[in-house]
Amino acid sequence: MSRRLLAEFLGGLLLAAVVIGSGIAAQRLSPGDAGLRLLENAVATGAGLYAIILVFGPVSGAHLNPVVSLVDAWFGGIPWREAFSYAAAQTSGCVAGAVVANVLFELPPVGLATTGRATVAHGLSEVVATAGLLLVVFALTRSDRAALVPGAVAAYIGSAYFFTSSTSFANPAITVGRLFSDTFAGLSPASALLYVPAQLLGAALAVVLIHVLHPRTRERP
Repeated sequence: MSRRLLAEFLGGLLLAAVVIGSGIAAQRLSPGDAGLRLLENAVATGAGLYAIILVFGPVSGAHLNPVVSLVDAWFGGIPWREAFSYAAAQTSGCVAGAVVANVLFELPPVGLATTGRATVAHGLSEVVATAGLLLVVFALTRSDRAALVPGAVAAYIGSAYFFTSSTSFANPAITVGRLFSDTFAGLSPASALLYVPAQLLGAALAVVLIHVLHPRTRERP
């Protein structure tokens, strides 16, 4: 268990460092083009996420996301106690990753984000983005195609940067981590109060859809 929790912590740390660090780099390299900044951030995130899942998948499953762990527990993949332990490791890892990203670009280690993204469209985007991510993960794992998960998740998140107005956080741990960097990828605390419940709602929706689309006769009700 300690190895698995360390893997989830390190995976969260690297994920946050990739998301936030590439956002800072994009902000500095392309200050006059918001679309190009988003493209640079999305490509780096997708590529980094693919590599992170490959590295930590054999150790912990590379959930990297509390809603993935909770839905896995719902379907009986891991015990609930482990799911909550995973969530704590993932969240603390993402906070540490935000600090690392800030330091790598000579910013204060902790800077409370001020970027507000708290509209109805943003909340709905997080519901859709989270439900879609979970459908990708569990549709593949429940149809014996788990080897495709790293590439599929990376591709989905990269594309969701553009088809959602929230730029697809879809992850309570990275949402919390991004509170601690007042940069391109940052998110204000007030916005997080919308994002996290929306992500949990998306997870509940995904559970229903997974039950319908990929039923199994011997799973926990």
